[in-house]
Amino acid sequence: MSKKKDGLRKSGTAAGSREESRPDGAGVVSRRRLIGSAGAAGAAGLVLGAAGGAGTYAATREEEPTALTTVGSTEAMFHGKHQAGITTPLQARGHLVAFDLAPGAGRKEAAALLRRWSAVAERLMAGEVVKGGPGHDTGVALDAGPSSLTVTLGFGRTFFARTGLDDRRPAALDPLPAFSSDHLDAKRSDGDLWVQIGADDALVAFHALRALQKEAGSSARVRWQMNGFNRTPGATARPMTARNLMGQVDGTNNPRPAESDFEKRIFVPSDDSSASAWMANGSYAVVRRIRMLLDDWEELTVERQEQVIGRRKADGAPLSGGSESTTMDLDRTGPDGKLLIPSNAHARISSPEKNGGAAMLRRPFSYHDGISDDGTPDAGLLFVCWQADPFKGFIPVQRKLDRGDALSPFVRHEASGLFAVPGGAGAGEYVGQRLLES
Repeated sequence: MSKKKDGLRKSGTAAGSREESRPDGAGVVSRRRLIGSAGAAGAAGLVLGAAGGAGTYAATREEEPTALTTVGSTEAMFHGKHQAGITTPLQARGHLVAFDLAPGAGRKEAAALLRRWSAVAERLMAGEVVKGGPGHDTGVALDAGPSSLTVTLGFGRTFFARTGLDDRRPAALDPLPAFSSDHLDAKRSDGDLWVQIGADDALVAFHALRALQKEAGSSARVRWQMNGFNRTPGATARPMTARNLMGQVDGTNNPRPAESDFEKRIFVPSDDSSASAWMANGSYAVVRRIRMLLDDWEELTVERQEQVIGRRKADGAPLSGGSESTTMDLDRTGPDGKLLIPSNAHARISSPEKNGGAAMLRRPFSYHDGISDDGTPDAGLLFVCWQADPFKGFIPVQRKLDRGDALSPFVRHEASGLFAVPGGAGAGEYVGQRLLES
């Protein structure tokens, strides 16, 4: 099998052979292999099940369903230098969940929980079904491939006091400062533990969510959960930067893995000899639930929206000219002598050039939770950004935006969290082991 640079690989039927290599392989079944074993019986099932809906599905399609599309067959690796879900390409579905350790639970219980979560995550990301577990073999994803499923695990500030590890808490986990656009709900903010789940299939993502929630058992309880989505891979004629619910191309200026300083900006160095050396190759995630005031935004003309953002809505190109990938010319003026990219445009204020080189890897999901009591959409962005140090990434940029971003009147930050996400687990390890067992 060929591995891709982003840690994803295509997973064919040969992946079903991995259970033979596990000591407990008798209890593990590949989802793809399970479905494939139906063989001719599956064809008969279409006829026998006609009254129940299967025949109706077949009758409304001119072609036979494909066995496993590219979207379903792509597999993210659990083990590696970094956890999956950070540099993994945007996924179509996502769940963000925070847990608090149960009263009386401490370091021992936390270690056991991380061990269980890591074991289940590894198998689910490989497209396997685990027999005999406490509820995670629900059948929800039996006929699906891995679908780029990723599970990313992190620790909040309060986790360290709860586990007697205050002396190992990184300074980078100090509380975020208050911002003028904050309308934060404490019940939907922070948490001892944080889980990010992403997949290109909604049922695969939900299956992983249920598995991890049930594996928490009596050790931890859900503090909050948020559900999001992005454009499905393959929905556009060519790969494109995603759009947010305002219709804007979002993510153009993201740091790219090919850049020479990418690792330095996004991941904690491995040569750290301090008490937080366990964070080597990890990253810090800032999580913000940002409500978009869409009714107000949509009253603006497209031209005015472009002035607020500083980029063309049609293709994401800077107002200074060029294409989406063209570097913004922040000094260029028009015939009237005014800056083409306004002084308070969001793209200008948030650019690394205006923030001493501060950068973060934005990897969000959109969300829509229905209609609020006032009749406006409860919709916006589950903003997730990654950096080696939030005090050099998110915080200075957000402070700058706080002082005059033209976008501020159209957004409201309603929840917030900061989490330390350790490096990837090696073979035979679980996520966080270097902290919990040191």
